[in-house]
Amino acid sequence: MRIYQPILSSFSTVVLLYISVVTAGAPGGSRQLLFSPDNPITVPPYLIFENVRLERAYVALQAWKRAIISDPWNLTSNWFGSRVCDYNGVVCSLSLDDPSIKTVSGVDLNHGDIAGHFPEELGLLTDIALFHVNSNRFCGTLPIGFSQLSLLFELDLSNNRFAGKFPEVVIGLPKLKYLDLRYNEFEGALPESLFDKDLDALFLNSNRFVSKIPVNMGNSPVSVLVLASNRFEGCLPTSFGNMGKTLNEIILMDNGLQSCLPNDMGLLQNVTVLDISYNWLVGELPESMGKMENLEVLNVERNMLSGVIPEELCLLENLRDFRYGSNYFTGEPFTCRSLENYNNTMNCLKDEREQRSMMECKVFLSRPIDCDSYKCSPVTPCYSPPPPQISPLPPPPALAPSPTPPPLSPPPPARPCPPIYSPPPPPPQLPPSDQQPAAQSPQKNSSLSPSIN
Repeated sequence: MRIYQPILSSFSTVVLLYISVVTAGAPGGSRQLLFSPDNPITVPPYLIFENVRLERAYVALQAWKRAIISDPWNLTSNWFGSRVCDYNGVVCSLSLDDPSIKTVSGVDLNHGDIAGHFPEELGLLTDIALFHVNSNRFCGTLPIGFSQLSLLFELDLSNNRFAGKFPEVVIGLPKLKYLDLRYNEFEGALPESLFDKDLDALFLNSNRFVSKIPVNMGNSPVSVLVLASNRFEGCLPTSFGNMGKTLNEIILMDNGLQSCLPNDMGLLQNVTVLDISYNWLVGELPESMGKMENLEVLNVERNMLSGVIPEELCLLENLRDFRYGSNYFTGEPFTCRSLENYNNTMNCLKDEREQRSMMECKVFLSRPIDCDSYKCSPVTPCYSPPPPQISPLPPPPALAPSPTPPPLSPPPPARPCPPIYSPPPPPPQLPPSDQQPAAQSPQKNSSLSPSIN
């Protein structure tokens, strides 16, 4: 008889799941594959598996089935027996490291309306590459066992009821490229390490994250980044422009961002969709945005932007949808009106309909915008004073003199770190139709950003 006993071993913040094989007797002659002091998962002796990995997958799926409290469509009704590759929602393929055996390579239970939680035993699915469970009612947090899913490529947990801090266990998954956590109840801050991970798509919208966006956001190589409908505050990171080589779509709408736009926005030359609406952004649109040659959809509505819209922006060849209503713009090029879709209402545009009152514009525009006051410049390292330069010793008189080494180059002069600025907290999270920086704002156009629906 074999017993597969999971052992949790903690090294600082990293917890690994080990599977040890020991020999022992199990009650009733069954094979006990996972030890639990309360209610162990056992395998009936009559079940025969093609290989050990499918046997472990059986244990993982049986533990998961036990953790399910509602399955209205009976998707897991055939989760019994040794033919785990025939289970609903389970995908099998040849193993990458041993093509002679078949393993569980994917799980797809999307739109199942299943309620329950994730057990630690899911860490036994070590060959899995795809894990899709969107549109269910799973709750709780991700188990530590997920750290064993070293081949996981796509993880879609969207539209469930997961909660707690950002699940940092996913950052250690070496193959992960697609991460979708939108429409859950995750909260707190985002770890900076998330934006140093080699992801291709990151969806975090419609959670409860409350923090500043990490300053290293520009390190991320993602092509799609959606952080909408959270409570992010503070600056739009100045590293934003560093994402120009890979970024195609970015949606930051419906947060509490409060700063000016970085001047190097024009570096985002591959971006097709940019949505920063429903924030508290101020200042002018940078002229460099006229270099965003692939831009198709731009939404800056419901902010506190002002100044004159750069003519180069509306002359972009691919731009078809530009919405800049509910701001304080004082001028717009005539070319903006020739776009397929545009909205300029509730600004301070002279002789235009549906604009703010002269008094409201006068009061707002009388207050100058100082972008430096938001302290959004990247943090520079603080250097210690340079050490004293060491003079070379004189050569011995009896020996030929050695060449004098060049003087050491002192490090850059010491400079203090810039202070960290904490802007006022954003307004309470309300439905977009109720959230506005000033009165008489139009309703939000929900068709602009299909990526987050």
